[in-house]
Amino acid sequence: MTVLTSPAPSLTSGKLPKWAPWALLLASFAISYAVFAVTSIGEDLVDFNIVGASIVGILLYMVLITVISAIAESRRKAVDRLMTALVATAFLIALMPLVSLLWTVAVNGIHRFDAEFFSFSMRNIVGEGGGIVHAIWGTVLVTLTAAVISVPIGLMTSIYLVEYGRGKLAKGITFFVDVMTGIPSIVAGLFIYAVFSLLIRPGISMGIMGALALAVLMTPVVVRGSEELLRIVPNELREAAYALGVPKWLTILKVVLPTSIAGIMTSVMLSISRVIGETAPLLLTAGFTLSMNTNIFNGQMMTLPVFAYNQYMNQGTNPEAALDRAWASALTLILIVMVLNLLARLIAKWFAPKTSGR
Repeated sequence: MTVLTSPAPSLTSGKLPKWAPWALLLASFAISYAVFAVTSIGEDLVDFNIVGASIVGILLYMVLITVISAIAESRRKAVDRLMTALVATAFLIALMPLVSLLWTVAVNGIHRFDAEFFSFSMRNIVGEGGGIVHAIWGTVLVTLTAAVISVPIGLMTSIYLVEYGRGKLAKGITFFVDVMTGIPSIVAGLFIYAVFSLLIRPGISMGIMGALALAVLMTPVVVRGSEELLRIVPNELREAAYALGVPKWLTILKVVLPTSIAGIMTSVMLSISRVIGETAPLLLTAGFTLSMNTNIFNGQMMTLPVFAYNQYMNQGTNPEAALDRAWASALTLILIVMVLNLLARLIAKWFAPKTSGR
């Protein structure tokens, strides 16, 4: 029995082989870097313009892949390859600030990742040493309290808007949620500070005040995200539950929420990521301290953003040690956000409705 196999694509078969775009990309970068290296002969290696060489290499690749594709394939395929190169380049350009940020924070913050840094506070520390255990506890307690306050309010508001809300009241709630989404964070801090100054005394700072300020910022994010996710739940699921005689509140609890739980968890994590790095409202409300304080209802509390800001602005007798602590606290904050996102994914996967599969 004879098996017919199609020949591999070549430059003359009307279709470029799979290795051709990658070979052109490598050749373009090699030519560009070689030209820039020749022009920088006699200068220091630090003066080599790697950004300019990369840009020229990308532009050269776009020209080569378009011309060669137009000759070997077709004009339509050449335009397609050019657009693919443009989209990939735009993606890499958008990714560069994020990679640069993570790399800078990791390189500068890894120096203080030791046992002392995560087990000591800054009490009685003037120069080197000290740690952020008090700031970690403050960040966790303030953010957790804010989430406990804002998530139920935001979720129930989104359920009302999707399942029950009609008329002027629903439109008014939607309007105010949209307005709250865009308010500056310092306004939330000033609002909570003013309320507590009127109710208790001026100049007061407590952890619960910081949690309330963050809750003001979190609530509209939870509402908007959860509302959109609840709206995309198919109405057929609701109608099937109603046909079986299930009341509406139980349908929401057993059908609608489990169907959208993964997206809701993502919305909650977005709201936490939105506020966990806030500095201005926490400076006004939670204040800052050098000692450990785990009571959010009594005394000032240190948080990681405020700690990084304080170490940078007040470097004391040893500026290098203070900057190391600031970078390390920023890296710790990024890692906490990553861990929270992983936990949210696991929780969403655990509570998501089980579907039959192979």
